[in-house]
Amino acid sequence: MHRKLATATLLAALVAASGAATAQDFVFGWNPRTGDVWVDQTLGDMNAYGYRYRESFIDELVRYYGAPRDYVSGLLVNDRWAPGDVYYACAIGQLIGRSCRYVAEEWERDHGQGWGALAQRLGIKPGSEEFHRLKRGFVPTYDHWARPLPMDDALRQAFPDRARPGNRPDFTGNGRGNREAAPGNSGKARGAKPGNAGKGQGTDKGNKGQGNDKGNKGQGKGNNKGNNKGKGN
Repeated sequence: MHRKLATATLLAALVAASGAATAQDFVFGWNPRTGDVWVDQTLGDMNAYGYRYRESFIDELVRYYGAPRDYVSGLLVNDRWAPGDVYYACAIGQLIGRSCRYVAEEWERDHGQGWGALAQRLGIKPGSEEFHRLKRGFVPTYDHWARPLPMDDALRQAFPDRARPGNRPDFTGNGRGNREAAPGNSGKARGAKPGNAGKGQGTDKGNKGQGNDKGNKGQGKGNNKGNNKGKGN
């Protein structure tokens, strides 16, 4: 309950912060209706980011979603599209193997029932694996922007390391240090065995206890004394 409340609070704060962007006269207004409250709110936060950091927003869609730069810039600047709508068109296009332009034109032609209805017409059913892939795609995008992203329960299950920050993989070298502990222990074990083997060999070859000396010394003395006694006999 506390986790859900914290997520809702952070999302509300992000949406509130996007007020300057949503107040703009977007050509279609702003009412995404994706069928998922978390997606609706996060797209609203994208309006704030895309409005304030337009070039970074465009770079993301060009680099990771295959959208033509001039086309995306035209939608945002000339056609006054909401950044959240532009992102969702490109994300859906990538998922279904069509261009950002194709999905944007479908949205422009018939957006009366919202993104949820359009996505379903394009083969992304509510609650399907395709929809969850679309939703998970927000995470790397926000990582590229180094922008905080509160997660709902479904995303916390998909990204368990995000729910437990202390358990994230450490790529700075600390993880490698932990892994080296095991070889160190096995090195000690290997060192112990040769010592024991040295004692045993010294005792066997000495025949009269001269092998009590430790390690390789015991082995060497055992060999010498064993040979001398044989010659004396």
